[in-house]
Amino acid sequence: MENHCEMKKVRSDEEKRTLRARINRIAGQMNGVGRMVEEDRYCADILIQLAAIDKAVKSLAALMLDSHIHTCLIENIQNGNTDCVEEIAHLFRKFQ
Repeated sequence: MENHCEMKKVRSDEEKRTLRARINRIAGQMNGVGRMVEEDRYCADILIQLAAIDKAVKSLAALMLDSHIHTCLIENIQNGNTDCVEEIAHLFRKFQ
């Protein structure tokens, strides 16, 4: 899919800290699952952790999508670039 919006987003230091903290937490959870596999932990325990990771990733994606809508999309539309509406529709389809 061709990208119709600007390719770069300048994020505040606070937004970057928030995103990094979530990403680091998810990475830590994944490392924990890796240790659980190495330790031959019970399948159900690993699956519960994977469900938590899935929820954390979806939450991160929702945060990014919300930010994209409230900054990039609005800015592009205000500048007359309505082609980016198709991009946001595509993103919604990906996250259903």
